[in-house]
Amino acid sequence: MSQTLTATTLLAIPLAPLLGAVLAGIPGTAFGGNLIGRRVAHGSAILGVLISFLLSAWVLKAVATEGARFEDSIYVWMSAGGLKMEVGFLVDSLTAMMMCVVTFVSLMVHIYTIGYMEEDEGYNRFFAYISLFTFSMLMLVMSNNLLQLFFGWEAVGLVSYLLIGFWFNRPSAIFANMKAFLVNRVGDFGFILGIGLIAAYTGSLEYREIFAKATELAQLPFPGTDWALITVICICLFIGAMGKSAQFPLHVWLPDSMEGPTPISALIHAATMVTAGIFMVARMSPLFELSDTALSFVLVIGAITALFMGFLGIIQNDIKRVVAYSTLSQLGYMTVALGVSAYSAGVFHLMTHAFFKALLFLGAGSVIMGMHHDQDIRHMGGLRKYMPITWITSLIGTLALVGTPFFSGFYSKDTIIEAVQASHLPGSGFAAFAVLAGVFVTSFYSFRLYFLVFHGKERFNQAHGHGHGHGDHDHQGGGHAPHESPWVVTLPLILLAIPSVAIGYLTIEPVVFGSFFDGVIAVDAARHPVMAELAEEFHGPLAMALHAFATPPFWLAISGAVLAYYFYLVNPALPAAIRRALAPIYRVLEEKYYLDWFNEHVLARGARILGRVFWKAGDATLIDGLVVNGSWKLVARVAGRMRRLQTGYLYHYALAMIFGVFVLMTYFVWLSS
Repeated sequence: MSQTLTATTLLAIPLAPLLGAVLAGIPGTAFGGNLIGRRVAHGSAILGVLISFLLSAWVLKAVATEGARFEDSIYVWMSAGGLKMEVGFLVDSLTAMMMCVVTFVSLMVHIYTIGYMEEDEGYNRFFAYISLFTFSMLMLVMSNNLLQLFFGWEAVGLVSYLLIGFWFNRPSAIFANMKAFLVNRVGDFGFILGIGLIAAYTGSLEYREIFAKATELAQLPFPGTDWALITVICICLFIGAMGKSAQFPLHVWLPDSMEGPTPISALIHAATMVTAGIFMVARMSPLFELSDTALSFVLVIGAITALFMGFLGIIQNDIKRVVAYSTLSQLGYMTVALGVSAYSAGVFHLMTHAFFKALLFLGAGSVIMGMHHDQDIRHMGGLRKYMPITWITSLIGTLALVGTPFFSGFYSKDTIIEAVQASHLPGSGFAAFAVLAGVFVTSFYSFRLYFLVFHGKERFNQAHGHGHGHGDHDHQGGGHAPHESPWVVTLPLILLAIPSVAIGYLTIEPVVFGSFFDGVIAVDAARHPVMAELAEEFHGPLAMALHAFATPPFWLAISGAVLAYYFYLVNPALPAAIRRALAPIYRVLEEKYYLDWFNEHVLARGARILGRVFWKAGDATLIDGLVVNGSWKLVARVAGRMRRLQTGYLYHYALAMIFGVFVLMTYFVWLSS
């Protein structure tokens, strides 16, 4: 344990935003009597997250330069036999990096919210929620045991429910937050089964003790089957990640969660909640490395998500939903990396993606503000001259997303593609095709969004009076000239644009090919040598970027951008003609592969029918009819019979006593004989 990192300092990191949440959420709202105003509420929330970020940056510096590490229990909650349930921290390079990413993006979102939510009545409540979310995410990434991990896991789910349904007077928001909550419960059911199996077979919830017994777990079969226990555990854990990190088919909640305010989209769906599953699998790498079957499952699910969610982004017209589907696709890339044991590349993409995706979401929010809360990209165009800061920062985010050489997204995305191509796991052939095709798809829908919003003919005046405004605050967007956002909105865009450009170049060597994750992420190089092979071919970030100009991903990205330019600026009538020609395919994409229809009409209806059966047979007939009503009817009948014996006449009672004495005497005589 490091002498540099102390429990007191580490406790301050999650507790600072928690204190800010309490101040903004209790005395700052009607619940606590509105004792403080907006300035004090947002000031306390921002100060809490700022303290957390500064301390996290100091921790990262200590971990990276001094090799500092902390692992200890802070508080023992309960002991049951040999199983300890406690609050504890594990701070290593993976944790420190996640802490910095979470707190920096959260700080940017807090500052941005001052301008974005200025007119909202729930201003203080919103700051309380996002600070509480930051606390929950920090408890998740700092945990040294599965119990605390699960607490943070469920806490971010609960707060995301509150944030997605922030405008609780809107039926669409209530439907979206309930959908997110229920879909995540499906994933969490698998997650808790995995945790239960680990606890049952290792007798511990602490990472250190679990990993020490990982080899023993690998030798055990799952009871009653010929399956390997470690495979069942890893797949159960990954099902939890499928829900939280929105992997097919448990991805359906994420696009609908755009019903929440835009800062939520950046906070939850860029850097924090949706990456919790990626972080968890990377943390559990000592277990996943022991099961090729589980890794192949992870690989295939990630490949499906990366490609097929990208297709859905092509047809979206809501600016936030386009970015949401790009999040789904990029989460698929991270998952693919985990599947080929390129954990460092997956976590590296998690980090770079957090910056440029938060930038794109906040840029989309700035556009929505400038468009007076109209989110339909068909009503935009030519915004570059009206919103220059939003334009240039959004362009930077787009270039990073599509993997342009020298931008941060290039280094992480290309590393994943190369790792998949070098893998020989079952499913790696399909995954290699999916991630390559995904480059073209990502570039096409990203530049489609960029060109329709910032270039071409101005269309915002045409939207006036047509009732298409469906923005965050339900205002009409047409008929008003767009305007640049205030500094509290543009400053976070600028600060996020800097790492979106530079962070990949500066950190790929130590993080992916260096010793940054040594002793933290486990890889069996003999069985899964992809990262070792890539390390031999790596000659620095400059050489990697220069070499990229001759590789297929670069030209696929260029092709997607050029095709989007031709479709939406040169020949805008062509997309409509293609849509008519490919109407059946378009219909499938519009219906999101009919997964929502299947969930609603098959699963939900089946559950309702099953519920009625259980209610009729179990509740109404068995419990109410037999147990509850049957018991009182039986008592009533017995009492009715017994009542007839209670006549009140003395000679009846005397006769009964004589008869009883006769029976007893007869019984004893029979016994003596």
